[in-house]
Amino acid sequence: MSAAIELREIKKSFGNIPILRDINLSVAQGERHALIGPNGAGKSTTFNLISGYFAPTSGTVRLRGEVISGLPPYQINRRGLSRSFQVTNVFANMSVWENLRCAVLWSTGQRYAFWKNIDNLPEVRERTAQILADIHLTARRDVPAGLLTYAEQRALEIGITVAGGADVILLDEPTAGMSHAETERAVALIRRLTEGRTLLIVEHDMSVVFGLADRISVLVYGQIIASGTPQEIRGNPKVKEAYLGEEAA
Repeated sequence: MSAAIELREIKKSFGNIPILRDINLSVAQGERHALIGPNGAGKSTTFNLISGYFAPTSGTVRLRGEVISGLPPYQINRRGLSRSFQVTNVFANMSVWENLRCAVLWSTGQRYAFWKNIDNLPEVRERTAQILADIHLTARRDVPAGLLTYAEQRALEIGITVAGGADVILLDEPTAGMSHAETERAVALIRRLTEGRTLLIVEHDMSVVFGLADRISVLVYGQIIASGTPQEIRGNPKVKEAYLGEEAA
């Protein structure tokens, strides 16, 4: 199976401080891959390198075989990669519908022009309505996004992330701060919306990781110490010692 995302010999330093050291990571097309590790391991830095917010100190990042390291985020997005962030990132004063519509407009090649009646564009209207239903926020369509509950805002952000039509999705701690019931709903949503897409997820909740991921890579002190199936990671003594401890038992 060909790689959707591939990192080769990636190093990243800030000044004299090395953050990532010779990272090699491959995420297959259509795979759900989790990147886990303790705080400060370099997970968010890795996401920022893949999505273009940082350039590597050395090494290459490839998207479906094309080198994208060094490209700005908008060019990487146009090549079919979209990401969410740890901090909820929605337009608080715009309605749920308007938030989703902005993402759909971009994916269809339209631009948000205030002199156009964009609701008369059937493909935009239908796609926006479909995603709204997918994230179970139809009843909240006209509510300003800033008034949604935290879990609803995270669902909206996931909807925005996939609304652009990208087939490679990066989700950064999508269930952080959620209750158990909210987490279960979020996982079901992620599983449904990423069907047929490639997913790379950073997540601290091990029940989410082992329940969702096809493969898992473990990042510790800027190095990947193991990659494998959930069963292989559970049984890896290095992983148990370095990070998972009793959670992998």
